[in-house]
Amino acid sequence: MKRAEINEFVFHRNAPSEVRFDIFSKKRKKMFRGIHGKGGGFMLQWESGGTKSVRRIHVEEIREAIAQMAIHSNTFLPQDVEQVIKNRKAEETDSRAKDILEKIESNVRLSEEENIPLCQDTGLACVFLKIGQEVCFEGGNLYEAIHQGVRDGYEKGFLRKSVVEDPLRRKNTGDNTPAHIHVDMVEGNQVELTFAPKGFGSENMSQIKMLSPADGEQGVIDFVLQVVKDAGGNPCPPIVVGVGIGGTFDLAALLAKKALLIPLDQKPEDSYYADLENLLLKKINELNIGPQGFGGDTTALAVKILAAPTHIAGLPVAVNINCHVSRHEKVII
Repeated sequence: MKRAEINEFVFHRNAPSEVRFDIFSKKRKKMFRGIHGKGGGFMLQWESGGTKSVRRIHVEEIREAIAQMAIHSNTFLPQDVEQVIKNRKAEETDSRAKDILEKIESNVRLSEEENIPLCQDTGLACVFLKIGQEVCFEGGNLYEAIHQGVRDGYEKGFLRKSVVEDPLRRKNTGDNTPAHIHVDMVEGNQVELTFAPKGFGSENMSQIKMLSPADGEQGVIDFVLQVVKDAGGNPCPPIVVGVGIGGTFDLAALLAKKALLIPLDQKPEDSYYADLENLLLKKINELNIGPQGFGGDTTALAVKILAAPTHIAGLPVAVNINCHVSRHEKVII
């Protein structure tokens, strides 16, 4: 119910551990009666007798999921990424580039068979949550559960701890925490968790620029291509290129990061951005940087774009690069 639809809101305290409240809406012509209980959750009941209950999720479920994803995402390459590597190898015309792509495939198989990390840089833990508005967490602090899941996963999986507690004094935290956590509230009673360990060979090649609106589409294309040229072989190509356009300085960077989570075989619903992705991918692969920087037709596996409304005076653009080990995993609780 929207706030504008509420005409009267009355509390009734029946006991120290329970508060009842009545909400009357003239627009809906209903009296809603709710109970806020001892456990922190609440129920909303209306005249028809129906009940809408908050779903309780113990943070231990979150901790366990994060720990498992930390290990699995560092060991098993997503199938969509593996398939694109296979496709690009079949299309590659440069013999040396084709040989490197074969070695990448061999590394992926070895990682799965031996249950060892795909790369020695097991990344900074980036965690994305989509939390349904009907969810109530219990049993502790959600963020601490996520951090503990990272600790447990990186310890159990013998994964490299790569996080320093201060960017200038550089003391390692020793457990790969804290994770970087991003939360979106959505409808429903589920929690979608995405775990993306981000290596910094590719992260260090990422850039952001505040373009002028007059720069337009060509300005975006030129900037993306320049970022890829500047990166060269450093991010272990073939790369996945995430592009964030619009919003503000900080939002553009986050959009670019989230773009890297999009399945490589998923096309934008907006045909304009689908065409722009294809154009950028074609131009990037014409740069002849190639796998591991030794030349060839396959500099990038995919370009993914996310855009957001922005100010009339601005055109923020961010480019976030992933190496060919484009690791991420999603679970729904």
